[in-house]
Amino acid sequence: MNDAQLLRYSRHILLDEIGIEGQEKLLAAHALVIGAGGLGSPAAMYLASAGFGRITLVDADTVDLTNLQRQIAHTTARIGQLKVESARNALQQINPELEIVALAERADQTRLSELVQGATVVLDCTDNFATRHAVNRACVGHKVPLVSGAVGRFDGQISVFDARVEDAPCYSCLFPQDQQFEEMACSTMGVFAPVVGVIGAMQAAEALKLAMAIGTSLAGRLLLLDGLRMEWTSIRIARNPSCPVCAAVHDSP
Repeated sequence: MNDAQLLRYSRHILLDEIGIEGQEKLLAAHALVIGAGGLGSPAAMYLASAGFGRITLVDADTVDLTNLQRQIAHTTARIGQLKVESARNALQQINPELEIVALAERADQTRLSELVQGATVVLDCTDNFATRHAVNRACVGHKVPLVSGAVGRFDGQISVFDARVEDAPCYSCLFPQDQQFEEMACSTMGVFAPVVGVIGAMQAAEALKLAMAIGTSLAGRLLLLDGLRMEWTSIRIARNPSCPVCAAVHDSP
């Protein structure tokens, strides 16, 4: 690191668990952020401020006035712009030395596999089960840790699914693909803006820890936030030995 980087990241470097070695790991890491909206905005902004060397943003949508209540990477002046371009602008203003890749696309399973393969960690900041399952399959296939967050109304949840960890569950173990779950779209159900920021920031924290190999991740645990009562619930989740997505990966030698 150069002198400017030592100064920029000095508050991280002061932490014994991180130090110069941990910050260098972060500068060499690649975060893939799927979704540049409510969760993706705070998550990506914290990744950039902390010095995640490469951040790839994937989102096909454009900025809408209704987004601005919670999607803090975007501004009124950028309404109509692609979200990934707007978010890249925000991240570059925070930390211009990073590599920010903006992909305005709806990635299918094949494309997700390509993108995940080159990532250190993946952040699922999307809002529908179909995409979450597709991202999970790609992460399990390439054994790349996945940080998954979701928010609806006043409630939030976050977990880590890490196929590198023996007996750790995947997203499909928790939400089986063949079961129906209620989609909680912000456009119809509404969402309390600060809860999105809380969960997105926690996704960034988990991603940073994974990239630097510090602390204990949320693998095997699901955190639930009741934003109205401001209460957290932690639930242990187990791997499904018959899971069609991760069973073969864990059972292979």
